[in-house]
Parts: sequence; C-alpha cells; structure tokens
Amino acid sequence: MLGLTGPRHRAGALLAGLALVTAGVAVQATATPAVAATPHRILFDDGHAEEAGNADWIISTSKPDPLAQDSSPSSETDWTGALSSWGVALQKTGNYSLKTATSALTYGGTSATDLSKFDTLVLPEPNTLFTTAEKTAIMTFVKNGGGLFMISDHTGSDRNNDGEDAVEILNDLMTDNSVDSTDPFGFSIDSLNIGSDYPSAVSDSTNPVLHGSFGTVTKSLIANGTTATLKPADDSAVKGLVYRTGYSGNTGAFFATSTFGSGRVAFWGDSSPVDDGTGQSGNTLYDGWNDSGATNAALALNATEWLSGASGSSGGGTGGGTGTCTAAQLLGNNGFESGSTTWTGTSGVITNSSSQSARTGSYYAWLDGYGKATTDTLAQTVTIPSGCTTAALSFYLHVDTAETSTSTAYDTLKVQVLNSSGTVLGTLATYSNLNAASGYTQRSFSLASYAGQTVTLKFTGTEGSTLQTSFVLDDTALNVS
Repeated sequence: MLGLTGPRHRAGALLAGLALVTAGVAVQATATPAVAATPHRILFDDGHAEEAGNADWIISTSKPDPLAQDSSPSSETDWTGALSSWGVALQKTGNYSLKTATSALTYGGTSATDLSKFDTLVLPEPNTLFTTAEKTAIMTFVKNGGGLFMISDHTGSDRNNDGEDAVEILNDLMTDNSVDSTDPFGFSIDSLNIGSDYPSAVSDSTNPVLHGSFGTVTKSLIANGTTATLKPADDSAVKGLVYRTGYSGNTGAFFATSTFGSGRVAFWGDSSPVDDGTGQSGNTLYDGWNDSGATNAALALNATEWLSGASGSSGGGTGGGTGTCTAAQLLGNNGFESGSTTWTGTSGVITNSSSQSARTGSYYAWLDGYGKATTDTLAQTVTIPSGCTTAALSFYLHVDTAETSTSTAYDTLKVQVLNSSGTVLGTLATYSNLNAASGYTQRSFSLASYAGQTVTLKFTGTEGSTLQTSFVLDDTALNVS
C-alpha cells in the first residue's frame, strides 16, 4: 500500500554496510606511466596533404593501424614516418591506442576513424582546407570533450601548391565553422615566417603540459615557423606556454593551450619540433624531435597526455575525449529488483517490505519514515559518455508523511550530482513533506552538462525528530543518446 500512518521500523539490511560513493579517479601520471585500463585513443590526420612535398607527417606507413607495420615497436625506425618517434613513444607506454585517418573527418558516424571513437585528434600541418562538414565534425568533437592538437608551420608553407597553407587552413577552421566562429579558442595564428629560434617555456611548475609524466619542458624549436596572438577576452582559458624570444603575454606564443566546451586545445607554431628526421625515401626531413637545445619530445608527449585527459589534471575540459555514444540506459539495478547490488548507501533502504509498495516488481528504495531524526542515503556512480548530447535522469517518487503543516518543510530529500571526490557538483531538486501525495510521480532532469564525466547520483533523505516522512523511489533510469 502507499499510505503509512505510523513510523517505519527498519527491516533487516539489504545493503551491506554504508559504502558511500566511490568512483573511478584519474591517477596522476608518474615518470613511468602505469598501463591504463582503457587506452587513450589518438587519431593522427593524414587526409589533408600531410605527406605533400617533403612533408611526411605520419606515425607509420601502415594506415589506419600502425601496429600492422610492427605490433611491438621498440625504436622509432620500427615505424616509418617523420612522426614515428612520437607514435612509438606513446605506444611503448601501453596507455595509448593510435590510428591514422586518411579520408574525410566525421563525427557520429560508423567508420573506424570516426572522431566519436577517439579522445584526441592531431592535425599535423594540414595542407588542404577542411570541408564545411569536416569543420563541423572537428568543432563538435572538441565541444563534446575531445582534445585537438593543431600543428602549424610558417606562412607560405603550401606544400601541394593549392594556394592554402597551414596558417590559413587552421585559421579558417576557427573562424568559419557552423559551431562557433567567434574566436572559440581565444587565439589566432600569425602570418609569419620566423627563420630560427629556441622559444622558452614560462615558469609554471603546476602546468601538466610543461611538467608532465614525460618530462619537464624548458625550450622548443623554430626552424621556419610562426606564433599565435592570444585573445583572453574571447576565451579566458587560453594560455601561452612557450614564447618566441623577446615576447610574452598575448603576442609571440609559440605553444598555447585553451579549452572549448568540454574539450581541450593545443597549438604549436612549427612542424619541425615533431619531425624526427626519418621517414619515407625521398623526403628531406629535419630532426627537431632530438634537438639537444630543446625539449620537444616532452612537450609533444605531455601535451598529448593532457589533451586526452590522461594526466587527470585540471585547467581544461573534462578530459577523456569523446567516446562513442550508443543509446542506452546506464543505471544498474535501476528497478531495485536485484536487492542490494549496484547501489550504495544506508543499510535497509532497498527493501520489499509490505509497509510500502513498489511501483513495479517487488523491490523499491525507502528513505526515512521513522518519526525520529534520521538521515538515509542512496547512491550510484556512473560514467556519462562525452559523445552523448542527451542524458536524461528519471525516477518515480512517492512521498508519504504524517506531518500536517502546509508551509514548513520538516523532512527533505535532496537529489544531487557529486564528483569522484565527493564534492557536490549540483543539486537537482529538494523534495519535502510538502510534496506528499498518493501514488508515484515521475521526476526528470537533464545531466547532459556532465557528459564526459564520472559522477555519482545521490539521494539524501533527512528526517526531523517527530512525525515520519517517507521518500519512496522506484524505476530509476539514466537514458543517453
């Protein structure tokens, strides 16, 4: 029945203990990164003339999967390409899954290199313009939590002679797209050809790109490259990390980071620093990766780590990038019919007592109802894929009370979202004895703003010292698409 006139007496525990709210926490990477349970997925673009002229901006000639060339590379020559040092260094950690895209970039499609299947996209000096559809795909990918690594070169570096160079192409991506063309990342790339320099890193011991698990960054390298002009008024998250000699602040940024939506962005003003000097026969390459006057390898690898969310650091995006969003209901034991499994909280909350009634089935969650000072909790941790644009939480609630006031909330039920540290990110609703009614009422909320995050959904019932109020839940759901 759904009416309760007397106070509730706690039944035997169906929840073992008070195991309140544990969640997966990203571990700060160390000098020797531990192998990730789920590899961070990096996609290198090779569909926009990245091999034109002397360019060889690939991690391997085996595409899309470099492992087909060598499944366990130990040195950069095990893969063929001017970016093979970069790729092999990531592969050797065991924390990364690498692929190469050779066709048009898409988001939300079914191809093996669709952006929804990756955490980070690397654009290593593209030399053809992105189509309108591709720009929409890239910007949506970043907005929904993906990492974007844009590597430019100097103005005039038109390797395929189509009238467009990397400066123009990357600026076009930022200024002419259907998602946000109003300076979305807070910087523009300068039309410059800087012959040579060893730009210096700023002093910031807490920055995960400059001080990451792959080492400390002190300098980079310009061998015909460019810089960026920062516009923090447009995006306060933009940061210059490495500056051309004699420059600081908003001008002369050779390496910069920013955020957009839930995603992260990195810019590098030259392709020479990631060139390892070896590649396909006939290409004239430059070994900037191993330049003794710079720390380019640490910069490239730390930035990849940060963009993918692998560093677990703050300062940009949600991390983790965009997983494929398959329409699904994410909550386990959502109707409570499996008793004490999946949910955590106060012993005895999940019950099949005949003193209240389930909406469907036999079991339900019953918080409070004792007629004395009591706090009951019920929680479940869930990861909402960052590729999902819809995340609808719903549950059925019945409030039964012996309180007679029509104006004072003596007993309350809070519905909250917490992070992995137990910090409340948001309170979705607070119900009380004033919401008492016969039968169940469905309540619904959008959790789309938490896409890409692991969060805990928590119900907390707090009852005063006299007169019971029961908060009865059933048939919960978190539907994503």
